[in-house]
Amino acid sequence: MTPAPWNERLRDRIPTSLREEIDTFETQMEMRKVGKVDEKVFAETRLRRGVYGQRYDNGQRHDGVRPRTLAYPRGDLKKGPDTVWDAPGMTRIKIPMGRLTNEQLDVIAELAEEYSDGILHVTTRQDVQLHFVHIEDTPDMMRRLGAVGITTREACGNVVRNVTACPYAGVCNTQSFDVTPYAHALTYFLLGHKDSQDFGRKLKIAFSGCRSEACGLANIHDIGALAIVREDNGEKVHGFELYVGGGLGSVPHQAKLLGFVPAEELLPTAQAICRVFARLGEKKNRARARLKFVVARLGIDEFRQVVAAERAILPEDDRWTSYLGDLGVTEETPAYPAAPLPEGIFKKGFADWRRTNVRPQAQVGYAIATVRLPLGDLTSRQARGLSEVARRFAGDTIRLTVEQNIVVRWVPEARLPELYAALAEHDLHGPGAGTVADITSCPGTDTCKLGISASRGLSAALEQHLAGAELDDDVRGLRIKTSGCFNSCGQHHIADIGFLGVSRNVKGRRVAHFQLVVGGKWADNGGAYGLAIGAFPAKRIPKVVDELTAYYTGEREEGESFHRFIERVGKGAVRKRLEHLKQVPDYDVDPSFYTDWGDAREYTIGDMGAGECAGEVVSLTEFGLADSERALYEAQSELDAGHAHQAGSLAYRAMLEAAKALVKLENIDVIDEPDQIVGEFTSRFHDTGRFHDRYAGAKFAHYLLAAHASPPNGEALDEMRQKIEEAQLFIEAAHACYDRMQGAGL
Repeated sequence: MTPAPWNERLRDRIPTSLREEIDTFETQMEMRKVGKVDEKVFAETRLRRGVYGQRYDNGQRHDGVRPRTLAYPRGDLKKGPDTVWDAPGMTRIKIPMGRLTNEQLDVIAELAEEYSDGILHVTTRQDVQLHFVHIEDTPDMMRRLGAVGITTREACGNVVRNVTACPYAGVCNTQSFDVTPYAHALTYFLLGHKDSQDFGRKLKIAFSGCRSEACGLANIHDIGALAIVREDNGEKVHGFELYVGGGLGSVPHQAKLLGFVPAEELLPTAQAICRVFARLGEKKNRARARLKFVVARLGIDEFRQVVAAERAILPEDDRWTSYLGDLGVTEETPAYPAAPLPEGIFKKGFADWRRTNVRPQAQVGYAIATVRLPLGDLTSRQARGLSEVARRFAGDTIRLTVEQNIVVRWVPEARLPELYAALAEHDLHGPGAGTVADITSCPGTDTCKLGISASRGLSAALEQHLAGAELDDDVRGLRIKTSGCFNSCGQHHIADIGFLGVSRNVKGRRVAHFQLVVGGKWADNGGAYGLAIGAFPAKRIPKVVDELTAYYTGEREEGESFHRFIERVGKGAVRKRLEHLKQVPDYDVDPSFYTDWGDAREYTIGDMGAGECAGEVVSLTEFGLADSERALYEAQSELDAGHAHQAGSLAYRAMLEAAKALVKLENIDVIDEPDQIVGEFTSRFHDTGRFHDRYAGAKFAHYLLAAHASPPNGEALDEMRQKIEEAQLFIEAAHACYDRMQGAGL
């Protein structure tokens, strides 16, 4: 299938700033192709636009459910790509708070069909990922998304990632208040903010409307915001308990309470935390570059003091409180009147679906319906069908969940039977949402370069194994989560039963294994982390689940939760109970143990690669120098087109960007104002001689000073060509200056 051409009429719907960002990215792509941008810088640049490389072995999914076939493949996917240009990768689409309009879902469905493999994947951070996307197609995809109000900016990279929130916010029966407008405000305040661009790793933020549920998972985030209403002199004060330093990964950290902040202090406090993280966070050792390590190193008391001091020196910003006058910006209104569900005989399967997939709203007569997505996937056809179903029965009220499902809000209870029948037409009526058979999984070895074992393949096998089983009610309510490696993208640490992929060598052959993690707590916003108690062969995991749940139902005390049961009996007893399942039969006896779930080939870890979860650490100076080269590249293009004035202006801008990049190395907060840039450069680099080397002396610095004193404004092509050559020399000198300073450890 050939992708549909970009509809130029929709360009007018893209905000000007977003259009310029996408045009800039397209230019950067062209520069990388011709070797004018360093690969390390470009890698972080594309990651910050949501463009990932991905793992390749045979170009197919290994989940055993449905193969992924490219709509229009290019090249040989069986050959491992050397660069992102050699084979398609993954594009992550940010969906803040999981809020998705019907039109947006339609557009993403079109993109999946035209540029990907026709499958939308919902992530544990309320994003949508499209796999097998060619990088050349990403600018047009970004424009089509921008036309319906979606950006991929900062979906990846060392920045603030997608801000998540409880998908039931605003309609929940246990919330303190609707967190959606606050999360919305923080999302767009921090998007592209200068204080969130210089991190050593990513920073994740989540909002939760209540303490006891798990919908927001505030405890596992770098910043978790828990809605609280306090009494102050008889007045109700809306605010948040802020938790900081949470995170899963290989070594999980429980978030610590920073303190209560009223709503008007939410944005500046988050900004102060970002500045502290940028300044004190690790930049060289990526394994220790998350905020949780800063909090652990300082201790929460000192960290609290550092943040308070940073907050005290922040320059005032009207945006901190202006949003409070428009909290209705995210408000939803029902499309149809409320009505109770009448008594009657309903279609077969409706009762089971209603029991697990429907919950009442706080607003009487309305319900929330969960569309369960096995492995977080739905096809383009299903996505378009769901969009139409939502229009018919609820309006524009779709939200993605951290359990990789979709909820439709504001459904009149009386119309639930019709909704169920409509979902069935698109094979989206599966029951079991939020049960033990509704398993969360990371991509694992399907597409992730870090995947060790097939987490999606295991999840598919477990879902099939559990779906038809006779289960105890308490077992039915457990959570199972799988990760393909130790990084916990599948959130195995906070599951009742978690699995993380590992590999073992058995008599000279590799065998896929999974570590069993028990003791986690999904409730209370991810209230406790489990521990791994032993590795089991991948093919024995269904039996591990059976014996573990049988142990629980046979030995539990009255009313005892699974988490409390593990605490009482101890992890040692669980390990001993399951020890016999660790055995691997010889290859000649049962060769199936030497393959992974959903993949008939003999198991290997030979196609693993370097992960792209955050990219390499790239300093603001390196980004700035890359921006200067982009401006110079555009100046050369304008010169080639005979546009002398534009060429000269861009050459001057290129030198300004390079000078600003060096000044940023001094931790100087430079605004985009030429007089200040040149003034700081002059005093810190020209007057001190640090910019000069033994070849160029002060000459190259004078190119900038002269252009600033008399900005290029001529129409003579030869004169402007000279300005471009001077700019090129200035930028090269800036690179050399930066290299010298790095070599000196400055």
